Amino acid sequence: MKTLFMLLLFCHVASTVKHSLKYVLTATSGVTNIPEFVGIGMVDEVKMGYYDSNIKTAEPKQDWVRDFIKDNPQHMELYTQRCFSNQQVFRANLDGLKQRLNQTGGAHILQRMNGCEWDDETGEVIGFHQYGYDGEDFLVLDLQTLTWTAPRQQAFSTKLRWDADKARLEYDKNYCIYTCPDWLKKYLHYGRSFLQRTDLPSVSLLQKNPSSPVSCHATGFYPDRAMMYWRKDGEEHHEDLDHGEILPNHDGSFQISVDLILSSVAPEDWRRYDCVFHLSGVEDVIVTKLDKAQIRTNWVSPSEFPAAGVTGVVVGLLLLLALCIAGLFIWRRNNNGE
Repeated sequence: MKTLFMLLLFCHVASTVKHSLKYVLTATSGVTNIPEFVGIGMVDEVKMGYYDSNIKTAEPKQDWVRDFIKDNPQHMELYTQRCFSNQQVFRANLDGLKQRLNQTGGAHILQRMNGCEWDDETGEVIGFHQYGYDGEDFLVLDLQTLTWTAPRQQAFSTKLRWDADKARLEYDKNYCIYTCPDWLKKYLHYGRSFLQRTDLPSVSLLQKNPSSPVSCHATGFYPDRAMMYWRKDGEEHHEDLDHGEILPNHDGSFQISVDLILSSVAPEDWRRYDCVFHLSGVEDVIVTKLDKAQIRTNWVSPSEFPAAGVTGVVVGLLLLLALCIAGLFIWRRNNNGE
């Protein structure tokens, strides 16, 4: 088991040289409280720029991006122009899709994700360009064959039309394979102190109530290349677990949790379990023992619930209500001359 873990860890660490530049464009119809069009740019999954149809301008979201803009003042204007142009195109495409699919109402979402991954050790570049509609894949560009794949039947007519546009296909390929990696390298140069930092997380044991699983939760780590697992007697444990995904925090850091189901664990065996967090590139691991005294919860035992205090509050509210009614009656009587 230890050999297998070390092999997996080695493979995981070996993948840390990959960097990514990704753009996500979203157009909505019938969705309230959000702009009709939003554009987001990300480097290594960190938001670097933002645009929406309300503000109508591209905005940098990191200090190192602002430094880049100072040296390349035309860059934000270029992004603003492209986003505004895409806003018009997406609006027309979304309306056309709704009409073709006979969708007269309801909420609908059209998205595009494009960009590239670059391995700074091998130099390998992987490009991607795909569309989604209402939460499902709609069109995916195969950069090897320079043809579009239509996972949904409704997209087949668009696939045929776009496959015939050879100039656009060549442009998309050149962008994904050449232009995108060039920009990515420039961004990595300016953001290296931020993007190549290492932040360890705070790790906590959380539980909703005594019969719920115990969640080992790590938050505030960076980068997002991390592993977390439970051990039993020092060996990696694979049973009665629920692994969560690595999720972003609002500050650019990440979080992850792994739940241990305790229904099959005897109380006297708790001491045999611990939770391990390992951040790629960091030699030491964070080990958290399964200790009931360390579990954080908002649950309160019924026997500990302050019933007398609640009763007092209820009685007080009833008295206040009675006084309000009496006051209202007196006010009405005085105003009616009675």
